[in-house]
Amino acid sequence: MAIWSSLARSAQVSAQFSGLLKNPVLLQASKNALVQARSMSGHGPKMFTITPSRFQWHKFKDMFHYYIMVGLIPVVGIIFYANVFIGPAQLTEVPADYEPKHWEYHKNPITRFIARYMLNNPQEDYEKMLHHLYEENEKAQMLALEQKIRDKMAERNDYQSYYYRPAIGKYHRVAKEAAEHLESIRGD
Repeated sequence: MAIWSSLARSAQVSAQFSGLLKNPVLLQASKNALVQARSMSGHGPKMFTITPSRFQWHKFKDMFHYYIMVGLIPVVGIIFYANVFIGPAQLTEVPADYEPKHWEYHKNPITRFIARYMLNNPQEDYEKMLHHLYEENEKAQMLALEQKIRDKMAERNDYQSYYYRPAIGKYHRVAKEAAEHLESIRGD
């Protein structure tokens, strides 16, 4: 609030004395317009200078220190504990019938924790990628076959008849079975 009142006061002073600034007495009065007298006991000057608020700066410092305490200190404590008390992984003989898990290949305990609980298994990711590549390959083969059919139709001046309807195999089988059943009932 202090900054708004000081801005308003300075605007009033500059508006009142804009034409009269050549006079040194009025110039001194306009400079002292932002200083108020105080009536308090004690030592020091009897003037109180209006200054802008530092609330936002102090709030930023408080929040910064709070998040340092809440975030950084526990993380540093966990890292210290993991490196001092648990330590890095050691290479040992593996039994013949044991297959290591994917997180056991990492040396650092924090990296092992992240690999075990937060990241996907690399083998699963690899198989997902292979499936994606297989699907894309199937699409490409189908498009190539359709293009080959279109080329043959253009070469032989062939076209789809008015009664042509692309059919799905399941429905075609059902319709064929129904037609055979009706024909067996009807006879010759």
